[in-house]
Amino acid sequence: MCSSDLFVDYWTPRAGTVFAGLEREAQRIGWHEMQAIGQVRMVRKRVGGGYFTILTPPPGAAATKRIAYRSQHVHLAIGYPGLKFLPDLQEYRTKYGDLARTVNAYEPHEHVYENLMVKPGRVLVRGGGIVASRVLQRLMEDRMNKGAQTEILHLFRTYYSGKHNKWGFSRRRGAHGFAFQGFNAPKSAWGGVHREQLEKLEGEARKDLYDLTGGAHTPYRKLWLQQMKLSREQGWYRTFQGEVTDVRPGNNSVVTTIRSANGAVQTVEADVIIDCTGLEADIREHRIYADLLDHSGIGRNPLGRVDVEISFEMRGGRSGEGRMYGSGSATYGGYFAGVDTFLGLQYSAQK
Repeated sequence: MCSSDLFVDYWTPRAGTVFAGLEREAQRIGWHEMQAIGQVRMVRKRVGGGYFTILTPPPGAAATKRIAYRSQHVHLAIGYPGLKFLPDLQEYRTKYGDLARTVNAYEPHEHVYENLMVKPGRVLVRGGGIVASRVLQRLMEDRMNKGAQTEILHLFRTYYSGKHNKWGFSRRRGAHGFAFQGFNAPKSAWGGVHREQLEKLEGEARKDLYDLTGGAHTPYRKLWLQQMKLSREQGWYRTFQGEVTDVRPGNNSVVTTIRSANGAVQTVEADVIIDCTGLEADIREHRIYADLLDHSGIGRNPLGRVDVEISFEMRGGRSGEGRMYGSGSATYGGYFAGVDTFLGLQYSAQK
């Protein structure tokens, strides 16, 4: 590490840079020749050891609707089971069918930004993590650089204004509602004391450490802080803290009722709500994991995700000499905290 690394913001590569690198490596190892394209329906243990993986090929690609692949080992890296809205927003969407004014940051919502470029509007952003930071950056840059007249309201459930999360001698700083942390987990989770501690903890003790070091956070970046400072001074970015008690339709708007910690109640009206909480659906929402939970013997870890060993072998998934491994967000809550990162995926593959 050079001295300048201590004084610059954390760098996050653009998606295009990542995908270009992956494509180069795929070409180098001949990855495309190894692939079998299709939709995996289930993975089942095989009598005598190993596994059958049942796949539905693309239309017209095979003579049958299903193909069974036999293997000694299986590694499941199938990503997120799905999105999950906050209960109040899910109730609103279900009751009123209003999908245009209540959007999740992880679903396509470019129409929100396009509409705000055409006419002034008010947006309520919910959440305090990196996704909220990126959405705020987009909204603020559209106003500062492209002429949009957007008013931004930002709702935090937990508002951070100083150092918090005491963990030994460690502190995570915060300001203006955000908790600052450069990576998905503390840096020591990749090879320091945090990783060593997690490998020794079981049950509630492991869950307690996750609760202490987890939560919504975003990297400390001067650009975002400067943008928010300017927008606060000019009066078109305001923050709120509290718990939502009701979401209902307004006059071509959405009205949110907020109760603060001291019991005070206020209503906020916005043209659109962008949910940046990043909630994940239960692993059972994914067809493969649901089938494994019902038929294979795998279980859940203290955080409700797939229970894996330090080696990332799924507990209860062994079949004779065969081993079933899992990685990615579905294994969050295990013995390694950084599973839902590029580095974490490499680490788990090597383990």
